[in-house]
Amino acid sequence: MTKVLFGERIGRDGTLRLGCSAVIFDETRQKVLLTRRADNGQWCLPSGGMEPGESVAEACTREVWEETGLRVRILRLTGVYSDPNQLMVYPDGNKIQVVALNFEAEVSGGELGLSDETTEASYFPLGKTSQMDIIGNHFKRIQDALLDQQAAFVS
Repeated sequence: MTKVLFGERIGRDGTLRLGCSAVIFDETRQKVLLTRRADNGQWCLPSGGMEPGESVAEACTREVWEETGLRVRILRLTGVYSDPNQLMVYPDGNKIQVVALNFEAEVSGGELGLSDETTEASYFPLGKTSQMDIIGNHFKRIQDALLDQQAAFVS
């Protein structure tokens, strides 16, 4: 199971990893797509790490496709997140400080489904998300995307 550790500048104990996440609203912008992670049971935005040889937009669309079966089009960058006080420790022993780019995306095709990384996927009313067990700062990413700012949040 992936563990998240918190501590003053604990990110120094890991290596940097660039990741992407996608906020995908329904047509009414009243619900957001969340998936339940197979490794720890927490809810999250479709997300994952960038691979060598791809752009951040390609990484984001690939991760959404792999985890949900949906094809998406990137609309805008909503935030850049890099918490030096958080460290992800994976079952294989890798320790990662994540730098995450969060995008708002819209569905352009495919069919919502599951993968080996997800056990559930569904659109949830925005009011319910604050009561869910959502990983890391994904709830903040949803809130930031809702603000419709032209400039991305940076933290």
